[in-house]
Amino acid sequence: MLPSTLISIADLKARRESWATEGHKVAFVPTMGALHAGHLSLVRAARAQADRVLVSIFVNPTQFAPHEDLSKYPRTISADLTLLASEGVDAVFLPNDTTMYPQGFQTFVHGKSMARLLEGLSRPHHFEGVLTVVLKLFNLVKPDIVFLGKKDYQQWRLIEQMVEDLNFETKIIGCETLREPDGLAMSSRNRFLSQEERPIAAAIHRGLQATRQLFHAGERSATKLLAACHEEIASHKELQLDYIEIRKRSDLNVFESDLDAPAVLLVAVKLGATRLIDNIELD
Repeated sequence: MLPSTLISIADLKARRESWATEGHKVAFVPTMGALHAGHLSLVRAARAQADRVLVSIFVNPTQFAPHEDLSKYPRTISADLTLLASEGVDAVFLPNDTTMYPQGFQTFVHGKSMARLLEGLSRPHHFEGVLTVVLKLFNLVKPDIVFLGKKDYQQWRLIEQMVEDLNFETKIIGCETLREPDGLAMSSRNRFLSQEERPIAAAIHRGLQATRQLFHAGERSATKLLAACHEEIASHKELQLDYIEIRKRSDLNVFESDLDAPAVLLVAVKLGATRLIDNIELD
């Protein structure tokens, strides 16, 4: 049986209030749909730690940069609901644009330093849209616990920071990235890769692994660690590099010299018309 679908804010509030009355712990997994095994792993983690699991599916228009094509983002609602049913999801919130951004909407959440680097530089206003819609969803769902994928590492860290800064009682859990057999991070955008591009995309993970192996061998020079990843990616001329960066996990700031704190390696490339991001924690 398909999960209960909640279209209006009134429907969502009524369901959430009934769960609260019954004393249920509620887990929330926000998505933009086009679900894959990575999303389902978040749902399973949520199911293991809560009495009720709610998933949202909303292709948020405000997080698309001016040069990005919102209309091309995949929308597969029927298939998504079938997948969520197989995982025992209790309810799915399916708002439309007008529900989330009614006429006269004026308030947006602006992140500061962490939102203005890496993806924030490449995708203007992206995180403003992300943080705004997530804040709205948290206010509506009032989740006890939220499950996010670390594949969108900067997004995960920004949401964690927002929850801390704004004194939400919600607990944020970052879940490890699920990968294809060749290491490519699972993503809704992978479906846009051509048959020829698909094997080339696996070079991103090989680059990340090259840096991790060097790190495990004792190397702590950011320059040398970055070079290992860059060499693998640069060997494929089809991969147009946006950035390769090693940053501090705590605030995504750069290292002034050698790595002296927990670090994460982040990569963004374009392959044909498809932009791909990935990361790996160095530990």
